[in-house]
Amino acid sequence: MNGANTAWILMSTALVLFMTLPGLALFYGGLVRTKNVLSVIMQCFSIAGMASILWFVLGYSLAFGEGNAVIGDFSKVMLAGIGKETLSGDIPESLFMLFQMTFAIITPALVVGGFAERMKFSSMLLFSAIWLLLVYAPVTHWVWGGGWLGAMGLYDFAGGVVVHITAGVAALVAALMIGPRKGFPTTAMPPHNLTMTATGAGMLWVGWYGFNGGSALAANGDAAMAMLVTHISASAGAVTWGAIEWKRYGKPSALGTLTGVIAGLGTITPASGFVGPGGALLIGIMAGGVCYAATSYLKRVLKIDESLDVFPVHGVGGMLGTLMAGIFSATSLGVFSGYGFADGIESVGEQLGVQLMGVLAGVIYTAAVTFGILKVVDALLGLRVTEEEEIEGLDLNQHGERGYDL
Repeated sequence: MNGANTAWILMSTALVLFMTLPGLALFYGGLVRTKNVLSVIMQCFSIAGMASILWFVLGYSLAFGEGNAVIGDFSKVMLAGIGKETLSGDIPESLFMLFQMTFAIITPALVVGGFAERMKFSSMLLFSAIWLLLVYAPVTHWVWGGGWLGAMGLYDFAGGVVVHITAGVAALVAALMIGPRKGFPTTAMPPHNLTMTATGAGMLWVGWYGFNGGSALAANGDAAMAMLVTHISASAGAVTWGAIEWKRYGKPSALGTLTGVIAGLGTITPASGFVGPGGALLIGIMAGGVCYAATSYLKRVLKIDESLDVFPVHGVGGMLGTLMAGIFSATSLGVFSGYGFADGIESVGEQLGVQLMGVLAGVIYTAAVTFGILKVVDALLGLRVTEEEEIEGLDLNQHGERGYDL
């Protein structure tokens, strides 16, 4: 066991949990209307508890058990055979399992943004539980657990395919199946508390250091570079999104800048162990521009009420970052050259075909299985609250509480 590496992953695990609780809960909570703030926070906390138990009982084994190229086996169910001395690499396997558990928490929690303000709490819980086992765990195995995408050599350092593409595509499918909120798109539905959203965004930014830096699984130069490029991309995403709004509307908005931060963070995630600072700068700029365009197109042109922009920010950002990892990982790009685990890639595009395969596999599998899960949940429980309950707000009719009683 390496003490320094263990200490760093202990810290990173806390940082990644901090991203969901309270980071994502506050970020999402501020974006919805007053009558639904507690429902979103409740969903994030409930998913954290449920996903943790499922990951311990079965999910970790399906993702990281020996198994085959598609799915793990049951050899690690309830951590069978894993004690305090058992190692994964040079850190305790119990710690590696816990670090991966925090990823399994935040991914289904991200999906919540696609159906916020209109899904039954019971249906959300059942959907999230099944989705974790049938979508997240298998895709994790494909990429990080010895599966077929990992064998092909896919570059996904911290979850472009595993986290952001799966969450983004699932949110889009859910939004399409459950339908828009009552009044969309003619009724304005602005965030009720941007101060809360800004607080959550700041927590996400800080927590992402553990998300990407911790994925090196060591306290070394790869972790340091992953943190550096993460910060550069987030900064570039924020500045780019704000600049586009300033040019287009005459004023940069706080909401736009915060969304640009998240776009930059999500887009650099798969590439964070493979690109250098120059590449991260370009990736962040592209994230701000491309995710802004995707958000605008989804809402204004397609008129899809994907409530909190999970697909255009995380889904599109994950696709973009996964593809860009196949370009900026090349060592022949001067100041934009790759770094770290990608030192052997010399020519631009040498890795691009594998990256495209990873994107397509993640999108198609997630869309198909998410659709099937939602159909089953709808048949069993119904997906959506009634029109009267939606008007009243989910805080009162799903939880019997108010977010504010001033």
